[in-house]
Amino acid sequence: MKEKLYVIKRNGKKEKLNLEKIHKVLNWASKGLKKISISEVELKSRIQFYNGITTIKIHETIIKSASDLISIKNTDYQYLSARLAIFHLRKKVYGKFHPPKLYQHVKKMVKKKKYDKNLLTMYSKKEFKKMNNFIDHTRDMNFSYAAVKQMEGKYLIKNRITGKIYETAQFLYILISACIFIKYPKYNRLKYVKKFYNSISKFKISLPTPIMAGVRTPMRQFSSCVLIECDDNLNSINATANAIIKYVSRRAGIGINAGKIRAIGSPIRNGEAFHTGCIPFYKHFQTAVKSCSQGGVRGGSATLFYPIWHLEIENLIVLKNNRGIEENRIRHMDYTVQINKLMYERMILEKKITLFSPSDVPNLYKYFFSNQKKFKNLYIKYENNKNIRKKKIKALDLFSLILKERTSTGRIYIQNVDHCNSHSAFNPKKAPIKQSNLCLEITLPTKPINNINDQNGEIALCTLSAINLGKIKSLKEIYNISNLIVRALDEILDYQEYPIVSAKKSAHNRRALGIGVINFAYYLAKNKVRYSDGSANNLTHKTFEAIQYYLLKSSYKLAKEKGKCKFFNDTNYSKGILPIDTYKKDIDLICSEPLHLNWEKLRKKIIKYGLRHSTLSAQMPSETSSQISNATNGIEPPRGFMSIKASKDGILKQIVPKYNKLKSYYELLWDMPNNIGYLQLSGIIQKFIDQSISTNTNYDPKKFLNEKIPIKQLIHDLLIAYKLGLKTLYYQNTKDESKIFKKSLLKKNNNLNCDNGACFI
Repeated sequence: MKEKLYVIKRNGKKEKLNLEKIHKVLNWASKGLKKISISEVELKSRIQFYNGITTIKIHETIIKSASDLISIKNTDYQYLSARLAIFHLRKKVYGKFHPPKLYQHVKKMVKKKKYDKNLLTMYSKKEFKKMNNFIDHTRDMNFSYAAVKQMEGKYLIKNRITGKIYETAQFLYILISACIFIKYPKYNRLKYVKKFYNSISKFKISLPTPIMAGVRTPMRQFSSCVLIECDDNLNSINATANAIIKYVSRRAGIGINAGKIRAIGSPIRNGEAFHTGCIPFYKHFQTAVKSCSQGGVRGGSATLFYPIWHLEIENLIVLKNNRGIEENRIRHMDYTVQINKLMYERMILEKKITLFSPSDVPNLYKYFFSNQKKFKNLYIKYENNKNIRKKKIKALDLFSLILKERTSTGRIYIQNVDHCNSHSAFNPKKAPIKQSNLCLEITLPTKPINNINDQNGEIALCTLSAINLGKIKSLKEIYNISNLIVRALDEILDYQEYPIVSAKKSAHNRRALGIGVINFAYYLAKNKVRYSDGSANNLTHKTFEAIQYYLLKSSYKLAKEKGKCKFFNDTNYSKGILPIDTYKKDIDLICSEPLHLNWEKLRKKIIKYGLRHSTLSAQMPSETSSQISNATNGIEPPRGFMSIKASKDGILKQIVPKYNKLKSYYELLWDMPNNIGYLQLSGIIQKFIDQSISTNTNYDPKKFLNEKIPIKQLIHDLLIAYKLGLKTLYYQNTKDESKIFKKSLLKKNNNLNCDNGACFI
C-alpha cells in the first residue's frame, strides 16, 4: 500500500492503519497451530482494506480471510479463524479481551434482566468468587470456527433485534452449572458446579439447544421434546393447538399424535353434520407450529403421527408433496406413519390392508398400541363386518406409496408401534406408547388433553443430554459422567417451569430423561472399526451396555437418596424387567458379544430402591450441539471429511476430529455399500436404549440401475429395520446428484415430486 490508510476505531477515533497490530494478533492466534500462513491471511485481508475502514470491519475481514482458507489439507485454519472470532467477540461484549469477574458480570446482566435474578439471591459473593476461580477462559480457544459462529447465533444471550451479545462461552457454561445445582445443599453444591462446568466446557457432556440457550435466563423451559396427543373432538383439537403454541415459543420440538381424528364424511352429532376430515385440523396445527420462531433460536417445527390403517391414509401420505394445491397439502410439518406386525405381514403375504375411520371401530385405536393380540382379533372382526365403512387396498401398493413419498420428501417417518411397546420402559397395559416426538427418539406415554388446564391429560416431556464418546478413554469413565448427567437433568426437572398442568404432571411424576451420545463416527474411527462390515458391532455392544447400565445405576442411587419417581409402577423396571430382557433376539445373530456387567445385581437394586426416572436413554440427532463440541453428529457417519453449512455469517466449514491422523479409518456415508451395517449397529444400540433412536436411511441413486432406487430395496431395508427391533425411522437421505432420479420418480407416479429443501438434508 503506497498511500497510508486511516481507520476508525471502536471508540470513533481516527488513526493511521497499523499493520503491526494485525500481525501481532495473527501471531497470537496461530500459536501452536500447524500449516498456517500468516502472510497469506494478511495478504487476503489487506487487498480489502480502504480509507476510513472501521477496525471492526478490519477484524471481520481478517476472520473471513482465515476461515476461507479452511480445508482438509489445512485443518488448523478452523482454529485460527475461531481464535480471531473469539478475540473479536470479547471486544464486542466486554470492550476488551479479558472478561470481567463473574460476580460483576452476573450483577450487570441481572440488572438488564438477561440472567435469572435467583443467581444473586441463592449464591453469596464468596461463592461467586470461588466459581470465578473454576472458570478457564482459555477453553474458548478449543472451539472450531463453525462452533464459535453457532454459539454466537444460537446459544449466547443476545438481543435478537439489534444483534448485541452479552456473554461469552465460559460464562454460559459456569452459569448453566450454577443454575442447575442452585438447590443443592450449600456444603457440596459448588463441588457439583465445578464438576459439571468442567465436563461441559471440555465437551465431555453435550447439552441440547433449550438448555444451552435457556438455563441462566429468566425463561425456564428446557425440555427438548414435547409429545401432545389429540382426541377426536373440538375441545381437544383446540387445546392441542394452544399447547403447541406455548411449547414452540419455548424452544421445544413437538410431536403431535392426531391419528384418532375421524375421517372425512364421518357423522357428527348423530348425522346432523358430516366431518370435514383430518386435513383442516392438521392445517390448524401447522398454523400453531409456525406462529412462533422460538425466540429466534430456531424455527417452530413438528411431526404429526397417524396409523397406516386410517381411512384417509392415501391423502395424508402426500401432504408434504410439492404437487397439488394448498387445499390438499400441508407442507410445513413432517409426518409419521404408524405400523405394526400385522401390517407388515399383509405386505409380505401380498394381501390387502383394510382402512377405517378410528371413530367407526371402537377400541381398535386403543389396542393398536396397548395389546397386539387384541388388535389383530378386533381388526379382523371389523374387516368382516359389512356394516362398517371401510376401504381395502393392496398392502404392497400402500407400502410402496409410503416409501416413494418418503424418498421424495425425505420426511415421511416410520414408527413401529408394537416395538415401541414390547421393548419399552413402560408397561403397555398401564402406560402405552402411542407416539414419538419431532426427531423420533422419545417414546413416552401420553393422554389427550381436552382443555389447557386438563388435570387428566398428559403431555410428555423429555430432557436430553449426550455423552461425547470421542472424549472417553475407558468405559469405566462412563459411570462418573452418567452420574453427573443424571443428577443435572434431574435438577432441571424441578428448576424449570411448566406452562401447562398436564406437562408438569408428566415431568414431575415420570421424570423422563433421554441421554445419548455424540461423536460416534470418530469413536469408531479411533478404534479402527467401520459401520458397514460388522467390525464395530462388538465395540458398540460393549459401549452401549456400559452406558445404559451406568445410567440405571445412577438413577437407582438417586432414588435411594431422593425417592423413586411417583409413577414408577407404570414401568417395566418396577417388575425387574430391563431392556436386555425384551430386545429382538435377531440381534444375537449379528452380535455374539456377551454382557460384561452385573445386570442381576442391578436388577435387584432397582426392584428394592426403584428408579428416580422412568426412562434414561434416547439417541437424538444432536446436529447443532455436536458442532459446538467439534464432534461428529450423533451416531451418524459423516458425509464428508469437511462439512459445509450455510449460515447468515456465510459458509461454515468443519472438519472431522483428528482428520490427519484418522482419515483412512473414517467411513463416509456415501462410501457405505448399503444401509445394512448401519441398521445393524442401530439395532444393537436399541437393545440397550429404553426409548428410541433417530435412525436414518440413506441412498445414492448412482448405485442402482438407471439411477433409480428400486422399491424392492426400500422395502428390504424397512423390513431389516423392523426385524432388528428398531422402533422408529427418521430421515431418508438421498444423495442429490441425479436429475434422472427425480425424473424417474415423477414419470412413475405423477403425484410425486422432490422437494430439494426437504429431501436432501
